[in-house]
This record gives sequence, structure tokens and C-alpha cells, in this order.
Amino acid sequence: MSDTTQVIDNLKSRFDPQAAKGMHETFQFHIADADDYFMTVDDGTLDIQSGEHDDPSVSLSTDSDTLKGVLSGELNGMQAFMSGRLKASGNLMLATKLNQLFP
Repeated sequence: MSDTTQVIDNLKSRFDPQAAKGMHETFQFHIADADDYFMTVDDGTLDIQSGEHDDPSVSLSTDSDTLKGVLSGELNGMQAFMSGRLKASGNLMLATKLNQLFP
């Protein structure tokens, strides 16, 4: 299992269903040096799949080290975005909700 796969799998244990109540969104992760993943949040539930979603709400592009840093809290997501290490398209405000969904 790759480090990125472990980080993605770890998200399941950190997921806060209360923070996701009423949310119906898909987050696409394009990881330059690893597999792509997408997460579907549907009214308090979480589904994570490998691959690419047909119509994600927001797409995030980065490398595995940046992704691990942001998701672990070691790297500020806004700083990663401003420095170009993390790129986002679609509903950018959703990307800011990741810390609430995965405390």
C-alpha cells in the first residue's frame, strides 16, 4: 500500500458525519505522482473511490507530499494554494471545508 493510499484510507477514520449533514458534493484529487481519487460526501456519508469522477464539485491537483501535509495539518492548505503546490478548480469554497470534514 502506498503512502498516498494510506493517507486516503486514513480519511475514513477522521470523517465527521455531522459536518457533512446536508452536503452533496464530490471532491476530485489529481495526484501527480500517485493514483487519482475522488470522495463523494452525501448527507453525512463518505465514499472514496480511485479514479476520476465524471462531474466533481471541486478538483484539487497536487503531489503526494503536499496532499499528505495538507491532510495531516502539517501544511496549511491556503499556503499550498498560494505557492502553487496545490491547484483547485470548480467550487473553490468546498476545498476550505476539508478541515471541517476531516478534523
